[in-house]
Amino acid sequence: MTTETPQWFKSSYSNNDGNCVEVATNLVSARGVVPVRDSKVPTGPALAVTATAFTAFVGSIKDDTLDA
Repeated sequence: MTTETPQWFKSSYSNNDGNCVEVATNLVSARGVVPVRDSKVPTGPALAVTATAFTAFVGSIKDDTLDA
């Protein structure tokens, strides 16, 4: 079942200081996008990126953390 309402979540790696983003992956199959928003401003704007772009972004972050 797909909903048009984003189901927001933060990474399990996020800490409690509020400096993180939230994503909603439940819209990938219906719309092909991953909404992203600032967790400190949940009623503010959200950026919708393609699932392909989001996957590439997350992959590049993982690659960078392996190099550190």
